Amino acid sequence: MSVWRKYNLIISLSIALLMTGCIEDKASQCQRLIQVVNAGNSLIEQNKGQQVITSFQLSKDLEAITTSLKELNLTDPNLQDLQSRFAKVFQNLSQAIAKASRALGMAKTAEASSTGREKLQKARSEIDTVLTSAAKTAGKESDMLVEELNKYCVQPQ
Repeated sequence: MSVWRKYNLIISLSIALLMTGCIEDKASQCQRLIQVVNAGNSLIEQNKGQQVITSFQLSKDLEAITTSLKELNLTDPNLQDLQSRFAKVFQNLSQAIAKASRALGMAKTAEASSTGREKLQKARSEIDTVLTSAAKTAGKESDMLVEELNKYCVQPQ
């Protein structure tokens, strides 16, 4: 074999190994998606029932989780679908918590008067409506997505 052919073979093998080494497999993509989803779920668990400032911060943190999910750059089409659906769940939760946080802030500033009591009642109603709706829809969707993700990620490649 000539020297030139040896170099071509070595270069070709090196390129092939480099290309396959750069392609991320399904398991590592699953792991990255699971890590971000778990971080979001952990934030929700840690901050249940907190006050206005904490709720507002939770909303911002969940928006950051949404951004992190969108930036994962997954190549597997099934994981891309799950990624976008999880991003939507966290974004909806973030928006609902922000709305409830604003209503809670409004309730805290209500004066001790009839208009203040009306303001307080309206804020309580809005908080209950927003959070109950968000918890039901996002909770069901998230549970379903987690189940899909687990089923998909444990399948052999």
